[in-house]
Amino acid sequence: MKKNSFSISQNFITSKAIIKRIVARSTIQSEDTVLEIGTGKGHITAELARRSKLVYSVEIDPVLYRKAKQRLKPFYNIRCIHADFLKYSLPAAQQYKVFANIPYSLTTKIIKKLTTSHNPPTDMWLTMEKGAAKRFLGQPNESIKSLLLQPFWDIKIVYHFKRDDFHPKPSVDSVLIYLSQKESPDIGFHELQAFEKFLRYSFQWGLYGKRKLLSKKQISTALKLANLPPLEPAAPISYEQWICLFQCYQKFH
Repeated sequence: MKKNSFSISQNFITSKAIIKRIVARSTIQSEDTVLEIGTGKGHITAELARRSKLVYSVEIDPVLYRKAKQRLKPFYNIRCIHADFLKYSLPAAQQYKVFANIPYSLTTKIIKKLTTSHNPPTDMWLTMEKGAAKRFLGQPNESIKSLLLQPFWDIKIVYHFKRDDFHPKPSVDSVLIYLSQKESPDIGFHELQAFEKFLRYSFQWGLYGKRKLLSKKQISTALKLANLPPLEPAAPISYEQWICLFQCYQKFH
């Protein structure tokens, strides 16, 4: 039987024990509103409904949507929505949390939509490919992608899956990643565009390159005043060093 084109990249978690375990890793409580990306077969949706006040579950696949909606009828606090999440309007004002086993091929687009919204979630738990999670964490080295997230979000891996936990079994290792909004961001949101421009310019030309943004003296002085180690030619630049150098750049430009 030919697979539905919408669900080719979906890997489902159906074990009740594993679902209870990963949802228990969250801070979702009885007064929370939760947004789920991909209802799938509804197993995670049901567990989220047991722990929260209200669940909005968005599913693009019409077949999965109809079956899940029927299966989840006993839950009064679930709102099943047939829509493409990337085109779906996020809550305009109310606080909400996100818990989802997302399609790995859409990981970057989904995280960008959630984190750049005018009303982003307070907390997110997303199942994704381990390699992608490490890149968002800035491992082994920081990237523009990781550096643009970290000023506003605390990020960590909270669960490691076995490949047999999914059906069908994926060809990559998977983890549950937790992103929580920082109460005090490391830069102002109004500085984000300037920070991205600073990073892209620095990654392209290098901090010590011909078209440098800061002098060697400015760099060494800023890091010393912040009690951070100096830059080493062969060593990667840490997140803390990047923030320090950006703040120095802002001061002199």
